[in-house]
Amino acid sequence: MVQSRVTRSTLDISQEPVPGAWEKNHHFLSGKQDSNEKRLWLVIGITIVMMVAEIGGGLLWGSMALLADGWHMASHAGALGISAMAYVVARRNAHNPRFSFGTGKVGDLAAFSSAVALGLVALLIAVESVFRLIEPRPIHFGEAIAVAVIGLVVNLISAWLLHGGHDHHHGHDHGHGHDHHHHDHGHDHGHHHDHAHDHHHDHDHGEHHKDHNMAAAYVHVLADALTSVLAIVALLVGMTVGWTWLDPVIGLLGAFVIGRWALSLMRSTAGILLDMTPDDRLMEKARAALETETDKVTDLHIWRVGPGHLATMATIVSTDPQPSHVYHDRLRGMGPHSRMLSHVTIEVHSCA
Repeated sequence: MVQSRVTRSTLDISQEPVPGAWEKNHHFLSGKQDSNEKRLWLVIGITIVMMVAEIGGGLLWGSMALLADGWHMASHAGALGISAMAYVVARRNAHNPRFSFGTGKVGDLAAFSSAVALGLVALLIAVESVFRLIEPRPIHFGEAIAVAVIGLVVNLISAWLLHGGHDHHHGHDHGHGHDHHHHDHGHDHGHHHDHAHDHHHDHDHGEHHKDHNMAAAYVHVLADALTSVLAIVALLVGMTVGWTWLDPVIGLLGAFVIGRWALSLMRSTAGILLDMTPDDRLMEKARAALETETDKVTDLHIWRVGPGHLATMATIVSTDPQPSHVYHDRLRGMGPHSRMLSHVTIEVHSCA
């Protein structure tokens, strides 16, 4: 029989708790938040400069190829702008209490939006390529190759600038430490609360630390670079051999590759937005760490709340309930994974 006595505790087990502080925040942003934001704005600036130059050149010299690529650069800047604004929104609302678990997922929402946009771009490229296979159009090879080379150079520079932010070292957090406290209530349905929020400096590799917002921007730039490379190859072959049909065929190939990138990004970010368990093995480790002969885990949830930050909620039924810090110590003993558990809530029910 499960009795009414319940113990609940919430704390960050990423580091050893230090008694004293009561306040708790939910600052679950990437440690590279500021540097990634600066990189993005720099890339957007370069893109806008090229956009203005190409549209201006196209109007001045009557070049449709330059005009088309200029407007393409405009859409490119808009997509990157979504990622940059996500950093701004996340930073400005980092301590807004209306965001129950912080703004760490704003970047994932932007990444999902960018992935959808990238998927639409792939679809448009595929449709245009099919039309050009059915009704071939004359190609101004020299002008088109020049524009493709300019686009490739810009995209390679952008990719180089974004590469530093597109890695798996996103758990290095600069948040403020908040330590745990004990608060006992003496009534029958008493609650025992341990609160801690101690942001840590984590350098572990893994998908859990990945900043999908920066990844979305990086993939968008790589997709543009890929289309430029494929276009250059197709145009060179078409100019020398006369295979004009190769241009739309390679366009279809590029659309397929970009579509796969977009689908992969949508899948990974959608799981985060829907609070899916990030790793079944991590669930098994947490359950194994918490359960003993007297303690049984009846409910366990682990989900990502930001790059390098996981939240955990567990319900335990026990014939020999232990103080809450015992269960947190068990999770802390899981090894490197425990350093990602930035928000842990444990509820213990006493069972006769």
